[in-house]
Amino acid sequence: KSRMPEPLIIVFLKALRPGAVKTRLAQSIGPEAACQAYDEMSRSILKTLREFQHVQLRFTPDDAQPEIVPLLQPGWSIAPQGNGNLGDRMKRAIHETGGPAILIGTDCPAIEPSDLTEARIALNDYPVVIGPARDGGYWLIGMCEYKPNLFQDINWSTETVFEETLTRAEQENLSVHLLRELSDIDTEADWKEWSG
Repeated sequence: KSRMPEPLIIVFLKALRPGAVKTRLAQSIGPEAACQAYDEMSRSILKTLREFQHVQLRFTPDDAQPEIVPLLQPGWSIAPQGNGNLGDRMKRAIHETGGPAILIGTDCPAIEPSDLTEARIALNDYPVVIGPARDGGYWLIGMCEYKPNLFQDINWSTETVFEETLTRAEQENLSVHLLRELSDIDTEADWKEWSG
């Protein structure tokens, strides 16, 4: 069968503004330190992505473009996330891609280039690929084509996101390739473990 076009890797990231990033982490280490932690995490992710050309940085808030532009590598693109909850913004990002897409956030700095390569290869055989996170969410979702129902009525930012998404995929008769489980960094303990 014909090879699928190269999936676009979409990265959701936030402007570095104290009080607006890593709010759970900020409760224990303070907004400035949490902002610095977020900076380190997002830089780690962007370093991982350096070897990929087909990357789009999707930022929030929508006025943050001047802050995000310096992070671009040659050939990468940039777009605002727009409004709505996480599901709405993810749905829009994948819809606007118009083809295969892999979406990651910046909460999981343990992502390796090999994880993204595995996701890309899996999309040749599976309509959906998901990287489960230890907290019950996921750190990556990829799809060959736009499947809006996978983002419908999900309780975002809860420990049931991954299970609910799998249920949606089952209802749509979509087989899912699972990647390895990784940890999101949300708490001070998570942060210390990673930055150790």
